[in-house]
Amino acid sequence: MFADRAKIMIRSGKGGNGHCSFRRELYVANGGPDGGDGGDGGDLIFEVDEGLNTLVDYRHKRKFAAGDGEEGGKRRCHGKSGKDLVLKVPEGTVIKEARTQKVIADMSGDNRRQIVLKGGRGGLGNQHFATATMQVPKYAQPGKPAMELEVLLELKVIADVGLVGFPNVGKSTLLSRVTNADPKIANYHFTTLNPNLGVVDLENGKGFVMADIPGLIEGASEGVGLGHEFLRHIERTKLMIHVVDAAGTEGRDPVDDIYKINQELEAYNQELAGRPQVIAANKTDLIYSGDEDPVDRLRAEFEPRGIRVFPISGVSGQGIHELLYYVAEELQKMDQKPVVFEQEYFPEDELIYEELPYSVELVDGMYVVEGPKIEKMLGYTNLDAEKGFVFFQRFLKNTGILDELEAAGIQDGDTVKMYGLQFEYLKSE
Repeated sequence: MFADRAKIMIRSGKGGNGHCSFRRELYVANGGPDGGDGGDGGDLIFEVDEGLNTLVDYRHKRKFAAGDGEEGGKRRCHGKSGKDLVLKVPEGTVIKEARTQKVIADMSGDNRRQIVLKGGRGGLGNQHFATATMQVPKYAQPGKPAMELEVLLELKVIADVGLVGFPNVGKSTLLSRVTNADPKIANYHFTTLNPNLGVVDLENGKGFVMADIPGLIEGASEGVGLGHEFLRHIERTKLMIHVVDAAGTEGRDPVDDIYKINQELEAYNQELAGRPQVIAANKTDLIYSGDEDPVDRLRAEFEPRGIRVFPISGVSGQGIHELLYYVAEELQKMDQKPVVFEQEYFPEDELIYEELPYSVELVDGMYVVEGPKIEKMLGYTNLDAEKGFVFFQRFLKNTGILDELEAAGIQDGDTVKMYGLQFEYLKSE
């Protein structure tokens, strides 16, 4: 069975708790704190597997969780970090946040591996909390909680060219003739149930990837039949070949067919409908000479609009060579970068909007910002990484912390303290 969509629940690992313990040695006052730190929780990672072409592995199992970090131990022993969980997906899988449908990651192009949920950091043991006035700290930091998210996985076929058209117009036959694909072909009045990909090899290295997108029907853009399931697969294509039954063997008018398909494309995605198109007038070997030539009708209707019409026969091969070379030349004029969906949803942003308390105070000449909201943010954020530091800046701005610091009178060069973190304040332009 072809599976191109799945909804799953994913969770990173919880950080292990810090340990609270004391040394029991002679002549050491009160034993001295020696509680170790908890281990970090495991990350939830998505990775492209070239050997996969469906999402069927996610149809029957719905929940996936990385390992939790272990608690710290005595004698400053660090808890074991939780094991990362790597979920393998086919190239072209788009990961979306289920509620908003916003893109978290597009596993295609150069993006072969992405951490989607960071594990919670392990809590600090009580050894870190000893001070001159508090030599016997009986407090250890709890591990940071796991991050959990419901995501939608969608496999969007990666192809330069998509074959679109009504069922039984000859798309599968054309694909099998010009590529290495081996689709099932029969005189079905219903549609193929999964996209088929094949590579078109041409001279001078101008080959391209072609996909037989399952046949559309009227109402597809509204979800009639399997409309939305199929329309998703042409979102990455740079050019579309409309395959029509020029001979009208199914009793349909080829000109009317083109308009109906374009209406479905426009209703689904206007930007998609505006991409370049070519018409392949198929089954010309079945046109009777005494009738009005339907190819001439197609040309008169669509070529003035800039859409080329090529008469072909998927059975005899007539006209296919000209069609493929025209398509290859058009592709050379286009941006060669693959269509990759930009990230719209950042799981860590939930920390910004979560209603947790914090305070901003001036203590001994330093601006101290602390509270559960700050502690939780620092538990997930790696400030040594560029991405983590960018998030940190966005966190300070979007939570209103920067506004509160300025309201408290902070100036350039003043020191801001957040638990163990200190930095010099510089107002951005």
